[in-house]
Amino acid sequence: MTAKGRARPPDCDRPDCEGCSADGTGFCQVTGRRLRPPGQRAPAESPPTAGTRRRIATGLLFSVEPAGDGLLDLPFVRTPSPEALVVTDPQMPLGGKTCGHEGCTAVVGRPHAGQPALATGYCPHCGHPFDFTPRLAAGDLVGEQYRVVGALANGGLGWVYLAHDTRLENHPVALKGLIHTGDPVALHLAGEERRSLTRLDHPGIVRIINYVTHPARGAAEDDGRTGYIVMEFVGGMQLSQVKDRMAGGDGPFGGPRVLEYVLTYGCRILDALDHLHREGLVYCDLKPNNVMHHEDRVKLIDLGAVRRIGDRDGTVLGARGFIAPEVVHHRAEGLSPRSDLFSVGMTLRALSDEAFPGDRPPGLGGESYERAVARATAEDPRARYASARDMAEQLRGVLREIRALRTEREHPEPSALFAPTAALLDASLGRVPPLERWLGGERRPVLDRGLPEPDRVPVILPVPHPDPADPGAPLLGQPTASGPRRLIQQLYASGRSSVEIPLRQCRAHLELGEPDAAAERLAAAREAVGAPAPYDWRLSWHQGLLHLARREPAAAEREFDRVYADLPGEYAPKLALGYCAEHRGDAAAAERYYQAVWQRNRSQGSAAFGLARLRLAAGDRRGAVQLLNGVPEVSRHHDAARTACVRILAGRLCSDGARSLPGAADLTEALVRLPRLYLDEGHRTGPARDRLEAELLDVALDWIRADSTPAAERCGGTLFGTDDEEFTIRTRLEQKLRGLAQQARTPDGLGALVDLANRVRPTTRV
Repeated sequence: MTAKGRARPPDCDRPDCEGCSADGTGFCQVTGRRLRPPGQRAPAESPPTAGTRRRIATGLLFSVEPAGDGLLDLPFVRTPSPEALVVTDPQMPLGGKTCGHEGCTAVVGRPHAGQPALATGYCPHCGHPFDFTPRLAAGDLVGEQYRVVGALANGGLGWVYLAHDTRLENHPVALKGLIHTGDPVALHLAGEERRSLTRLDHPGIVRIINYVTHPARGAAEDDGRTGYIVMEFVGGMQLSQVKDRMAGGDGPFGGPRVLEYVLTYGCRILDALDHLHREGLVYCDLKPNNVMHHEDRVKLIDLGAVRRIGDRDGTVLGARGFIAPEVVHHRAEGLSPRSDLFSVGMTLRALSDEAFPGDRPPGLGGESYERAVARATAEDPRARYASARDMAEQLRGVLREIRALRTEREHPEPSALFAPTAALLDASLGRVPPLERWLGGERRPVLDRGLPEPDRVPVILPVPHPDPADPGAPLLGQPTASGPRRLIQQLYASGRSSVEIPLRQCRAHLELGEPDAAAERLAAAREAVGAPAPYDWRLSWHQGLLHLARREPAAAEREFDRVYADLPGEYAPKLALGYCAEHRGDAAAAERYYQAVWQRNRSQGSAAFGLARLRLAAGDRRGAVQLLNGVPEVSRHHDAARTACVRILAGRLCSDGARSLPGAADLTEALVRLPRLYLDEGHRTGPARDRLEAELLDVALDWIRADSTPAAERCGGTLFGTDDEEFTIRTRLEQKLRGLAQQARTPDGLGALVDLANRVRPTTRV
């Protein structure tokens, strides 16, 4: 039975015709399609190509100039004259249209069984007529002001026309009307679009200028009028046309920056969506066709599907493949800002599919991008970004990472989620050796590369900023001189219901070396979060810290990987993952994580020390020094990096005798650097400087005595410019060791250091 209760005639066997009637003419009276002869099989469906060809042909009219060097710069798209963009052969939209009559979701007007798309006909599901032909023709004067030039494109609800404003020196404008002038749903949505656009004022959203009416085609002046929205004319390429250029590797869209452009599109789209969401609106229909790249800007051009957040009535419009799953399943009830973010993710994926793999960025950049898109397009909306602003923040971080890895120039930006820390992911390399270095009984200790033990790392990694919306945030933001034990008590006394307070107590217990108590406070935080706990990165981060405190780096790595999936643009999870990979001996993975942090921000000394340790493990002394030299003076880790350079230049890298020793050039450079170090609060002499110089002289003595050292390097004043290098080194080392003896805290220590001084004392000259 049909929707109207009619039986389906036996001579109509079209799969898209439900209950049509045939009258012997050979055409279906409902769909208007030719009937097949009895027994003839339908040919295979072929994808519509006319719209694609027209899109590509129109895209070729634009010229594209290279982008500037700014982070968010895009290629400059020069638009031809507006008249050149007019469509000369208006055809059905690609893939047909949703009927929409009284909520009908059937697709009408698409190609079928080898036959072209129909511009007019009847819905095969509900029998309602449709007409997709343009309502206006060249020369029509709309609203007694706007002279029509021709059709530009068809949007979700109707054709868009180019017109000249006759009252404003023929300034080009865009007119948008309805295809279904008698469709109440379409009329309602058009009214919604007009009202939404009127309220909006954002450079990334098309601006409404006016609203006018025009007599409906084929009707008398007083029989009916069609409403038209007058918008600013936005001349540029749709992102679907940009996608075509990416696929062809055309000009700037085929270069190494193509994925950076995709991320820039995402940031600018999200900026516009953030404005919409703050106005209480959802966009609903984001896709490449609805985003225009004009000049060096980006603009949303079709707000026909915009609706107020919480509005559960009416038909939901959207493009197949870009609609969030909850909207597909629950229609209007599934709409939310997070459903818009899903569409953004799918739009970026559609663009980047043309960029990979030939233009894949180096290092970790490609994976960070994929994780950013994966979170936006998660099946469960709770797993997506909380807002457009949050997503844009992560995309900017990924963009900076990719740009830095490609150019090898830093692109730093302070994190909004993690506070910078003075702690350094290093156990010893950047520190002056303690006195115990000479009291341990080992005459020639190998340089410790400084990888911290797992239980020391929780207090070294960056600390999350408190969520400003949390009730405990004001209390946690107050400076305090209390130690961790007293802080825990004070936070208990506050009596506030909060997630951030137990998380801070968890970290305080970790500072005290109390993992069990930290676990109890983490459980309290998880209970306070409630149902969204599986999607809260803060809990995963602290769980990772807890695993490290319990010396479970493999379990910690899994938690930090979850944080990386949620926050792909942040430093902190990559630094933590770099440590975990280094600890388990995966140098390649550790290198990728550390490089992603280091190349983006050279003030991140922990990443530089991680990379230096990897170089030392490979025996690359100079490579380690070169990395640490790159830590800038503005970094709080600058002095530690300079100290580490001296220790590396003069250090024994292994226990293999002379092969572990530095060369003459390394030792000479270490001696030159030593006086320039900031030690002992800036004093030229002091206990720290004495210990570091003693370590250097100790290695120099072994070097001068090594049998494998060429004679040319053992004489001639290569280190101190004296005739007897060994005598000079022994004399200075004896003096330093006697000075270190004064730092000893016990009689045994004093005696041990005096004995060492006596052993290195040079033979008395006669």
